[in-house]
Amino acid sequence: MIDISVEIDSKVLAGVIYAAIGYLTGKPRTKEEWKWSVECMKEASLYAKSKSNLVLAAETLNRFETHFLNTAEDVAKYCKDVGTGNMKVHLDSYHMINEETSFTKAVEACGKKYLGYVHTCENTRGIPGTGLVPWKEFFRALKKVGYEGILTIEAFDPSFEVMNRLTASWRTYARTGEELAVQGLKNLKEIEKSLQGNKI
Repeated sequence: MIDISVEIDSKVLAGVIYAAIGYLTGKPRTKEEWKWSVECMKEASLYAKSKSNLVLAAETLNRFETHFLNTAEDVAKYCKDVGTGNMKVHLDSYHMINEETSFTKAVEACGKKYLGYVHTCENTRGIPGTGLVPWKEFFRALKKVGYEGILTIEAFDPSFEVMNRLTASWRTYARTGEELAVQGLKNLKEIEKSLQGNKI
């Protein structure tokens, strides 16, 4: 994945790059698991660093998809322990609304130093701006820490059969993926505009 990312001149390789999605032990992560993962990710991060300026960003997931990294604080500590400088946090608002007590505190736990990638995903995994995610708080926090990276809409429609099975997304939020993306972007721009027109 690192080689492919370098070949296509990608700037960020993000997601669940530290564990198998859906692998659960039925108990909290162990010190041994942490050590194994940090050692492996350090090797991968140093390899990426030797090839390009590629950032590796580990995504926080909810407790039903992993027992390993569930909060921004978890991943920020993980990045510090990996310690290569190109290991960052990937925040996803869908997982955040399940696991965090404050969007502001989650973003601040990463800070500009460790925040590397953001999924703008509604709590339903439908069109951003139609659910319960506190977008204004989230955007204000991102601006406050000086985040200038990528904001990507992650949402699902019925045609995404493989992903829908993996994410248990069964409801229809838009007629097409394009409609979902267009309306989601429109909603997010309106929310951003309502914050006195300040750009993120």
